[in-house]
Amino acid sequence: MTPADLTVGRAAATSSGADTACASVPASAVALECSNLVKTFGFGAIRALDGVSLVVRSNEFFTLLGPSGCGKTTLLRLIAGFENQDSGTILLDGNPLDGLPPYRRPVNTVFQSYAVFPHLTVAENVAFGLEMQRRPRVEIVKRVDEILTLVKLQGLDARKPSQLSGGQQQRVALARALANKPHLLLLDEPLSALDLKLRKEMQLELKRLQSEVGITFVFVTHDQQEALTMSDRIAVMRGGRILQIGTPEEIYEHPTARFVADFIGEANLLDATRVGPRQFRLDSGTVLEAEETGPATDLVTLVVRPERAFLAPLGGAVPAARIEQVVYTGSDTIYLVVFDGGLRFRVRAQNSDASAARARAGDRVGVLIPAAAIRVLAQ
Repeated sequence: MTPADLTVGRAAATSSGADTACASVPASAVALECSNLVKTFGFGAIRALDGVSLVVRSNEFFTLLGPSGCGKTTLLRLIAGFENQDSGTILLDGNPLDGLPPYRRPVNTVFQSYAVFPHLTVAENVAFGLEMQRRPRVEIVKRVDEILTLVKLQGLDARKPSQLSGGQQQRVALARALANKPHLLLLDEPLSALDLKLRKEMQLELKRLQSEVGITFVFVTHDQQEALTMSDRIAVMRGGRILQIGTPEEIYEHPTARFVADFIGEANLLDATRVGPRQFRLDSGTVLEAEETGPATDLVTLVVRPERAFLAPLGGAVPAARIEQVVYTGSDTIYLVVFDGGLRFRVRAQNSDASAARARAGDRVGVLIPAAAIRVLAQ
């Protein structure tokens, strides 16, 4: 890959043909549209993308989320032009990108490895793409100053990358990618090399930058919390396909597939059999009642987020359990309980009162699972 590829390689943001929320989006509000993209490797033996369709709105922070090997980076590389799809189309602002080399696409890419030029200063790194476009010197100096202020690197323009922290080097990479005002910015797990505290700080910084510059971002990550924190919408991917697209709240509160519920945050996934319109018997024999009926099948998966269940006194209709493990995490305490019958279940309680007595391992308790806390999915 050449330096020009690193700087000028560009990409886009997205949403989905299957995403009904985008069906009525006017064309002027669409930044990028991918239709039925297929990409294989190894003479067709590996199907990295299997008919992916999505739409990304203008000025949206859109995240591709999924485990390693799900196809999210391959999709980014197709948009950037580093790979060519076997079939399907990619439109940017309504114009086809198919066949265009990376340097002719108004899309920039920020990589996990920063890819800053070690022999150039901060200012020279940021100016590189503008110089490749032969912009006037006065314009380049002004734009570099503007963008360094935007990413909070003012005063560091004469330093080399080796004199910067990892977070500062990532800001340089972002500044260089934003300097020539791309239509779309692709970010391929750009924060994964940072330590946890700095990564959380940079998440907020990226969201601020996206809002201020008004450019569509397409962000790739396998970190669920990162996706929930930063995104306007999320596409959850698995096996080269998109399983669900929605806002962070929609994805977390209303998963449409067992994998999505399991991958996003913590979830208790309970195999159950329907015994009434809204009544379901667990394998342990406990019967739970949900507000929703769910799919028209007898065998279902009940999804319960740990923070939606509560420890309660024994007695009545509340299922009985024994606390097997207690994990204190600072803001919360996680209780791993075992129902009578052997089923394990997690309860997460907020530590709002530091002086309150906590249940201990070995205690017998009831577990209250409100009907509204239960999401019913097909097995």
